[in-house]
Amino acid sequence: MIRVNVGYELKSLDEVFNEVKDRECGAVVLFIGTARDLSDGKEVLYLEYEAYEEMAKKEIEMICEDAKERFGLRKITVLHKLGRVDPEEISVIVGVSSKHRKEGFEGCKYIMDRIKERVPIWKKEVFKDGERWVE
Repeated sequence: MIRVNVGYELKSLDEVFNEVKDRECGAVVLFIGTARDLSDGKEVLYLEYEAYEEMAKKEIEMICEDAKERFGLRKITVLHKLGRVDPEEISVIVGVSSKHRKEGFEGCKYIMDRIKERVPIWKKEVFKDGERWVE
């Protein structure tokens, strides 16, 4: 099972946990990315995420299929918020289940690293004195 949602509105972290837990697995790993309030020593008022949603979803699904094969993951959920994200607010969640913790941690890291490298989601940091797009 793979679930990808770009532009989500998260209700609770229990929602993600319940989606990925599995009776055959001894590990559930959740990565939760939040917005920082400082970047290069400047106060961040908020972030703004934009995406080519259809392409982003397809690319994340391909990344998840690859991770499932490489690490023996059982279930995967990826949620990425779009629009405004305030400091300390959740912007991305990757949840995976696996038989053992090592594969779960490695698979979760692999998915998040590939999302940052390959998926057409763009982040803008907004400061009091301006804004900038982040690579």
